[in-house]
Amino acid sequence: MIQRRTEVALEHWLPAPTTAPTRLHEAMRYSVLGGGKRMRPLLCHAAGEAFGADPRLVDVAACAVELIHAYSLVHDDLPCMDNDVLRRGRPTCHVEYDEATALLVGDALQTLAFQLLAEHPATPDPQRQLVMLALLASASGSRGMAGGQAIDLAAVGMALSVEALEFMHIHKTGALIRAAVLLGAYAGAADDAALRALGHFSTRAGLLFQVIDDILDTEGSTVTLGKTAGKDAAQDKPTYVSMLGLARAKELAARLREEAHAALEVCAGDTARLHALTDYIVDRSF
Repeated sequence: MIQRRTEVALEHWLPAPTTAPTRLHEAMRYSVLGGGKRMRPLLCHAAGEAFGADPRLVDVAACAVELIHAYSLVHDDLPCMDNDVLRRGRPTCHVEYDEATALLVGDALQTLAFQLLAEHPATPDPQRQLVMLALLASASGSRGMAGGQAIDLAAVGMALSVEALEFMHIHKTGALIRAAVLLGAYAGAADDAALRALGHFSTRAGLLFQVIDDILDTEGSTVTLGKTAGKDAAQDKPTYVSMLGLARAKELAARLREEAHAALEVCAGDTARLHALTDYIVDRSF
């Protein structure tokens, strides 16, 4: 089971809670372990499996992506960002510890991600691993996830076009999902044609993930989601549901699902697990 495999690997690579500075390391482990769907590691391993990657190599890339994701959640929840108090069914890092510790947790998780990918083999080809490092950095920075978050914060209370909303989420959510898929493929023997097909697939899958998140935020409860439901609406943030309405948002999700599956049809390799994960993105209820 990939979720359990990822949990074990993360637990191994995170600093021990008894290592100084103990409070920071405790907070890092609190923010990463024991929760989450591990969607990015699942996608990373599925792409690696499609192209014959050694799962031990994929573990490195999968954990690096998950550490970046975890850092982004810690920072997103801070009072200066989304100001949320609940994540994965328990108090957010800054509530459980304090704001300064949460800020440092995010910083430390981000640097640990790149340390892992720099120190441990993630592919048989060292030159290919340099490409993987650059890919993760680009997906995490101002032209990826961080840039998408900046656009998101600036968009509060604004009426965006659907195109502008898509641009925001291609960066904020989609960039790291795309990185997860491509890193898994790079760990294996994917060629340029396969990487292009997977890039298109992951762009559609990333948008699909966000549309479903917006739908769940409207239809789900705080208990089932593990985070505060309805928070985007309360903060007057533009979402696919607020812009399109619930029915049209569901229609968009159905179309993105079809486009993601279609992208995989032209991709070499055994993509059955990626097909299954595409359906899981839609069918998840938490």
